Amino acid sequence: MTTVARSNRYHIAIFGRRNAGKSSLVNCIAGQGVSIVSDVAGTTTDTVWKNIELPGVGAAVIADTAGFDDVGELGTMRVDAARKVLARADVAILLLREYDGDASLEKEWLAQIREQQLPVIIIAGKSDKEGSAEHVIAWQSALGSDLIPFSAVTGEGRDALLDCIARQYTQDDDLDDITHSLVKPGDTVVLVMPQDASAPKGRLIQPQVQTLRNLLDKHCIPLCCAPEELPHLLQSLVAPPQLIITDSQVFAMVEKLTPPETKLTSFSVLMARHKGDIDAFRSGAKVLLALPPTARVLIAEACSHIPQNEDIGRVKLPRLLRSKLGEGVKIDVVGGNDFPDDLVGYDIVIHCGACMFNRRTVLSRVRQAKAQGVPITNYGIAIAALSGILDRVVV
Repeated sequence: MTTVARSNRYHIAIFGRRNAGKSSLVNCIAGQGVSIVSDVAGTTTDTVWKNIELPGVGAAVIADTAGFDDVGELGTMRVDAARKVLARADVAILLLREYDGDASLEKEWLAQIREQQLPVIIIAGKSDKEGSAEHVIAWQSALGSDLIPFSAVTGEGRDALLDCIARQYTQDDDLDDITHSLVKPGDTVVLVMPQDASAPKGRLIQPQVQTLRNLLDKHCIPLCCAPEELPHLLQSLVAPPQLIITDSQVFAMVEKLTPPETKLTSFSVLMARHKGDIDAFRSGAKVLLALPPTARVLIAEACSHIPQNEDIGRVKLPRLLRSKLGEGVKIDVVGGNDFPDDLVGYDIVIHCGACMFNRRTVLSRVRQAKAQGVPITNYGIAIAALSGILDRVVV
């Protein structure tokens, strides 16, 4: 349960007022004490993430957020933090406390959840208490939605909730095939993976591992090499490989060595389709090529790390941008969750492959960019376009 990366887990986020029972709900689902439970409103101050295995889902992670009715300066910060979780969730659970005649906040958050195109399951908590049936009827009338009565004390509604989560997961679980239709069983696939100063010592990066596993699951024949060994590997083959997958930073070099009959792509391009909006990224690449030398570019990395001498997002990609567009290009780089709320002023956003994010997070950023009228593309697509080989690359 602990070995699956969070980016590959199904993200479940719980929202509700203070003292609605969110932490008790998390503990009931997990079957253990994950979040601190108290009758004091506001016990949960920061989002608590818990890795868990769920029936019909497998590896998942549950987010227990602060109450969205929190007050004061710190309370406002906690609510903002809870709101940002919306962009990372695959499914939201809206937990209702006893109905007091005011459903304004619940309606507001329900609208925000749906604005994010996020599936939502509505739960009426504390169903073991006297008068809970009347509260359920009142909430259904106020929100115009069906809901599940739930009790962390008796366990009522737990199975129904888990069934709802599993059904939603089944609807979402259609993008596991990273290499999709590019290969079939028995195909030879070459993976070109630079092992330079920017590569992590003693291990492969996650997109490489995921892609390799995907190829093995599809009964392909993967062959791995560093860029320097690619000519020798190709010469040793009886027939050209069906596909070459390369690190984007050596796209131009690998393209020159790729046989005409062999398809070519990169790990980042595969991630662009797997976790993002490939059509939006391709459209963004066209805009990128037409940018003026005074353009302002935002480079967004999913991970927060200490840059190396030849870091792709902070060194190699900026160098390529300036060589193609001009030295006057202004480039900002953000990492992790530090994605600006306001993108206006940027001419384009170039996002990494997002191996550290789930798909919902990337799509929320794509929606934000579209809503603010800012084109967005992906590392691999951008590098292929700037290298003049995008038409050669399969997506």
